Amino acid sequence: MKKILPVEEGDFYLSEEGYRVFTKEYHLKRGYCCESSCRHCPYGYNAKTNMQ
Repeated sequence: MKKILPVEEGDFYLSEEGYRVFTKEYHLKRGYCCESSCRHCPYGYNAKTNMQ
């Protein structure tokens, strides 16, 4: 079962376009890859091959 973590200060920053960008530390704290091609994904997900 996937954990739902509350978003805390330092877990993300806002891009120039106003989007929330999660940090590598947040992804590691969450503990799994969401397969959304996140900018700071520490799990190595590749959207082109749909694999980690």
